[in-house]
Amino acid sequence: MIKAVMVMNTQGKSRLAKFYEYLSVEKQQELIRGVFSVLCSRAENVSNFIDAESIFGLDSRLVYKHFATLYFVFVFDSSENELAVLDLIQDVLPSVFVETLDKCFQNVCELDIVFNYSKIHTILDEMVFGGQVVETSSSEIMKAVEEISKLEAASNAISLIPKSASGWRSR
Repeated sequence: MIKAVMVMNTQGKSRLAKFYEYLSVEKQQELIRGVFSVLCSRAENVSNFIDAESIFGLDSRLVYKHFATLYFVFVFDSSENELAVLDLIQDVLPSVFVETLDKCFQNVCELDIVFNYSKIHTILDEMVFGGQVVETSSSEIMKAVEEISKLEAASNAISLIPKSASGWRSR
């Protein structure tokens, strides 16, 4: 099972953090700091796999990929295949997640992740849900994101105050 997905910049600022087990906010922040301290101290030419038991507890592994100014991190347990998670991060994530972000934001950058937090979570939830990978097709994810955007737009257009009530006067 995937325990967490994190995206952080090279200064250690969390841009996306999704934990698939309940943890207090303080514990989540502590784990993010722990992951960043390990990542920033690693050489460029070492493996992308890290034994994460010292950070996340027993039976925890971490795989990461450094793209431009961002680290993409997956934390998982032994029920997941390490190479499959690495493939997810090296091949699927750039081609699906980043491609989907590019379709949503045209030339996605770090600030798009910061200012469109809910859409980023929606895209991630279409890929990974409840700690399990559920979709890896960019076109299927885009369809779902477009449908959710249509529903959000429709719900924003609904007024909770009936038009006849707007003419009431206070007495």
